[in-house]
Order: sequence, then C-alpha cells, then structure tokens
Amino acid sequence: MRADDRSETVISVKGLRNSFGAQVVHENLDLEVKRGEIIGIVGGSGTGKSVLMRSIVGLKTPDAGEITVFGQNAVDQTLEEATEMRRHWGVLFQSGALFSGLTVAENIQVPLREFYRLDDELMNEIAAFKIALVGLGPEAGPKYPSELSGGMRKRAGLARSLALDPQLLFLDEPTAGLDPIGAAAFDELIKSLRDSLDLTVFIITHDLDTLYAICDRVAVLADKHVLKVGTIPELLEFDHPWVQEYFRGPRGRAAADSVAEGRS
Repeated sequence: MRADDRSETVISVKGLRNSFGAQVVHENLDLEVKRGEIIGIVGGSGTGKSVLMRSIVGLKTPDAGEITVFGQNAVDQTLEEATEMRRHWGVLFQSGALFSGLTVAENIQVPLREFYRLDDELMNEIAAFKIALVGLGPEAGPKYPSELSGGMRKRAGLARSLALDPQLLFLDEPTAGLDPIGAAAFDELIKSLRDSLDLTVFIITHDLDTLYAICDRVAVLADKHVLKVGTIPELLEFDHPWVQEYFRGPRGRAAADSVAEGRS
C-alpha cells in the first residue's frame, strides 16, 4: 500500500446521536477511520461500542448525524444502496453468529448465495479457500458449529465474514472467551490478513493485549462521544481518569510488558 493511501478516510462519523427511549448513548460523536489501519474501539460498559458499530453497518438507524463509508452515505439508504454497500464489508459478531443447522462450508456460502449465482463446485472451492485462509484444516468444512471448539468457531465466523472479499472488516470482541494462547494467535491472524488482503479493520475489544499487539490507533468512548483517538503512547499521555486507569492499571502494564518482551 502506498503511504498516501493511509490518509484516505474509509469511515466518517459526524455528530452521531443514538438513544433508546430517554437513555442517550451517543451525543455529537465524531470518528474517522483511515484505510489500511486496525483501529480498536474501547470504553466502559454502556458506552455504546456495539451500538456504534451497528450504526455504521446499518443495523441501527441513528437519531441524528452523518455516516459515510467509502465516501457513500450510510444513513437513509434505499434497499438497493444498502445491499450494494454490504458487499464491501464483513462482520464477525462476538458469538460468531454461525447458523447452527449449516456446516462451516455452508455458512461461508450464505453470503455468496445472497449476492451471486454460482455453481456448487465453485462455491465449494471458495469455501475451502476461506477455511484455509483463516488457519482451519479442510476437515472443518463439513462440521457443524456445535462440533467445533470456541477458537475454531471464531475462525469459522471470520471465514464467513471474508466470503465476499471485503475491503472493511468489523470485529466485535473477537478474542472474548479464548485462552491467552488462542487469543494471541487470533490477533496475529487478523494482522496477517490485514497486511495480505489490504483490509481496514474496526475492532471492538476490551483485550489490552489485542490493543497493544495489533492496533494502529485506539478510539476511547466515554461521556457519550469519542473522547480521544490515538496511538497507545498518545493515550498514555492523555489526562483522563478512565483512560489512565485502563491503560496504566495492572493489566495495561502487563500487556505493555508482554509486547516489549516480544520485541526484544
């Protein structure tokens, strides 16, 4: 990727307002995501991290504000416009959201069937390729989600999110429930896929190891808006109680030490 590509804005959120009845979750929220970056979204419970993601991908209509993705309006779209835009991104929800009655290969084929008319042989080849791409063996294809470990389900869900060769990837707590070794391997997989597939990655996470290991920038949600966006060193210098407690607390120091040891 050329250096000037990194300055291209892929997601732009301006003046976002989200509420549920009398509860206001976001007020005047602004955020920009650059092409090719891995951006982490953090914040305390109830700050609306998942609501922000759902607003961007069109699952939640905001009360006010502007959202553009790849320069196109992502709010108040026609059905045809929304369908076309969905072809350019993939989403991995926290649980994996695999269809329990379909095999891994069949799950991966769901978006292919939605958008294209392909013969079965080609769809089987595409599913096999995506399965290999996320580090699963060919034996995973005919298995059902219930026959997989938690880590394998995450990778199967990731394979489905990559079915349409997206440019943008949304991940909601991708390492939740994984053991430290599995979580570290998943982080490295995401970073490798970003580099090899030229992806832009939007990660909601509370995993400090993930933030330190693979995120180029981190956006902190607090007080109903994005409080600060920056690199980890920049956030460490940001004078806000929650930010300081989060990044300079025992777990934050442990994550920083782990990354430092890995680089030494």
